[in-house]
Amino acid sequence: MKNDPVIVERVYNAPIEKVWTALTQNEALKSWYFKLEEFKPEVGFKFEFSGGPEDGPQYLHLCEVVEVIEGKKIAYTWRYDGYPGNSTVSWELFDHGEKTLLKLTHEGLETFAENGPDFAKTSFVGGWTYFVNDALKKYLENE
Repeated sequence: MKNDPVIVERVYNAPIEKVWTALTQNEALKSWYFKLEEFKPEVGFKFEFSGGPEDGPQYLHLCEVVEVIEGKKIAYTWRYDGYPGNSTVSWELFDHGEKTLLKLTHEGLETFAENGPDFAKTSFVGGWTYFVNDALKKYLENE
């Protein structure tokens, strides 16, 4: 269905505490995610950043933390300045001993449909797959 969320899962060869730090500490985030001016894993904290296709326009992302379960889950709203639509990104962690299962879910993508091809579900699938399977894996397992 077109309203299905994007879900990307990955098991990392890293303890849950290390993955949590990578998701919630700004210095760590800058190493594998977006260059955020500031980030705090606190409900109500607002942050923004620019991003988009490497060879295309950059979009201002406006986000607000809406849920934090220490060491287990962080979720934030995700929308674009000047464009309709609002979505939610959640990162959930599951302890597998010395390893950690991460489940990323991005819901509400259908609200961006009228904004053009850069906002297509396939763009989000590609982006999240890169961050979860490449960038974060490299950060966690190659340090």
